[in-house]
Amino acid sequence: MSPRTDPNPPDEDLVIGRQPSPPEADTRHLHRLYRALGHERPFYGFPDHLGQVMGELAPLLGMFDSQGRDPYARNRFDLGTQEYEEEVLRYFAALAGASPDEAHGYVAASPHDALLSGLFMARRGLPEPSAYISEQAHYEVVRACELLGMNTVRVLALPDGTMDAVDLRRQRRLRLGAGALVVATCGTPLHGAADNVAELRAAVAGLGTVRVHVDASAGGLTAAHSNHVSSWSLAHGAHSITLSGHGLLGLPVPAGVSLVRRDQIPPTTTGMTMPDRLVVGSRGGLAALLLWARLRSLGRSGVAAMVARCQDLAGYALEQFEAAGVSPQRSPGSLSVTFACPPAWVVDKWRLEVFGGRARITATGPMTHAAVAELAADLSAANSGIAA
Repeated sequence: MSPRTDPNPPDEDLVIGRQPSPPEADTRHLHRLYRALGHERPFYGFPDHLGQVMGELAPLLGMFDSQGRDPYARNRFDLGTQEYEEEVLRYFAALAGASPDEAHGYVAASPHDALLSGLFMARRGLPEPSAYISEQAHYEVVRACELLGMNTVRVLALPDGTMDAVDLRRQRRLRLGAGALVVATCGTPLHGAADNVAELRAAVAGLGTVRVHVDASAGGLTAAHSNHVSSWSLAHGAHSITLSGHGLLGLPVPAGVSLVRRDQIPPTTTGMTMPDRLVVGSRGGLAALLLWARLRSLGRSGVAAMVARCQDLAGYALEQFEAAGVSPQRSPGSLSVTFACPPAWVVDKWRLEVFGGRARITATGPMTHAAVAELAADLSAANSGIAA
């Protein structure tokens, strides 16, 4: 038998071997990676203040915190970090239009974990529910519903990227015998559009038991501070919501927030709050502490100013790309701008995200007016047939 060969042999400098590696060499490797990812990749998604954030929050990486309880529970084993998480939840509940007494939640290790938990809680008590999901929803929504064993019904989207309320009502009328979980989106992957929660609830009124969950991981923080008011939150009739903020706030790790109306939570049956109220068991407390520290350093006014700056930059990009002749599109208030996909040399140079025949940028991170103008110049050159 011939020896097996690895079709993709590893970089010898990265192999984890039997003996310890020289720590100085590994440190140099990681520093090179940090420089490459943090400073040499335009539009990669790392915020321009990440170095500052790391300097401020680095001490938190030297502690261990494993949460195994409800964020609102207190006992003698509490390490003192739960109150920080509770304050983060209070902040996000207010953004979503609810008081702390109205919403229960927790800080998850990622938006996907928060989404899975939110959908799990939203479907409880519904008889064999189907999940009604827009064709413009994030693929993670479909994956989460599959993990929960839910039947998914795809609903048409309007040209602006929002869920079609007429098609939702049509699809719901076909399945009146089962429960319905409508998954709205605030910040669709391509357009950055926000579904109208109040309109969607009105569309299915009188058609049996319906609950609405909002995936606002991509757009909730922006929508809450936007001059463009949209119907997207708990205040507009949602039963539960998933939020996030690590991308815009510049955290070095992902973080998600799951909020559920307290009247949707069944009484506990095991004598422990965590198993009945959350999907996860033990979880790290680092994400909550990082969110708390970052939000404290900015304050509500600082977050609002950051959103306003990013929205202004997205508006500027729309103008520049229109002048470049690449048919840009942007939903009202969104930080995302899509445009006709340029040649490969432009995509590679700017590391653009591409969806079918459209490319996208999101006005966060290291993006500046100067960088947008330079990208627009490349787009204009490519549109005129000029190669790099």
